[in-house]
Amino acid sequence: MTIPLDHTPFSSPFTGTGTRTGVVVSHGFTGSPHGVRDWARSLADAGYAVRMPLLPGHGTSWQELARTRWQDWHAALDAAYLELAGECEQVVVAGLSMGGALALRIAATRPVAGSVLVNPGLVIDDPRAPLAGILKFVLKSTPAIANDILKEGIDEGAYPRTPVAAAHELNRMFKDTVRLLPRITAPVRVYRSAVDHVVSDSSMVALRRGLTHAPLDVIRLENSYHVATMDNDAPEIFRGTAEFIRSLGAGGGPDAAHASQKDTADD
Repeated sequence: MTIPLDHTPFSSPFTGTGTRTGVVVSHGFTGSPHGVRDWARSLADAGYAVRMPLLPGHGTSWQELARTRWQDWHAALDAAYLELAGECEQVVVAGLSMGGALALRIAATRPVAGSVLVNPGLVIDDPRAPLAGILKFVLKSTPAIANDILKEGIDEGAYPRTPVAAAHELNRMFKDTVRLLPRITAPVRVYRSAVDHVVSDSSMVALRRGLTHAPLDVIRLENSYHVATMDNDAPEIFRGTAEFIRSLGAGGGPDAAHASQKDTADD
């Protein structure tokens, strides 16, 4: 069954009890809120305030994405964070792929209670990546990186082409985010697919190396590819995210979480 594409942002107020908690959710590169909508809705259903913006250049055309800078993507997510921070006692950041990197940037530059990442990207292994700043003048786009999903019949609604100019911006953002990782102190949970054809284990190596002051909890997904928020393991991600957030509200701050740190993957 095909799910109608919905690229619109999502917003929901806090309806739960206890600590007023907000969650900022970010989609990935060339994608849109469609790829993480069910994740955001599950958090809203759990009572958390949720903001899921449509990042600049996304949900329209790859040509428009080619005209944006990585600072535009970060600013959009930061604005969503600030909106929630103004009405909640604590904010958690969450993101898929590039959205995971953006979530880490917020965690490094703003007070957050924790971060939940699904197959976060921090490194581009393509040997052409360092040359993208030059290639963008002669090569406008490359084939899409979309729909790396094990479950049949699912469309994440990403662009059919990847703009080289935007890939150059993505590479710049990744490098700058890796530089910021040591600043993060709040707990980080990662859902990592055993098979991912988009983000390699180089990104997990960079994450482990950079998180020198934050506890890291990695959950391995055996039945999903890159876009795991729309894949077979999505229910596990949704349940686990709510559980992780509840643990933060129960006093599981950085120090408490570090004392019980676990790692269930062998990346």
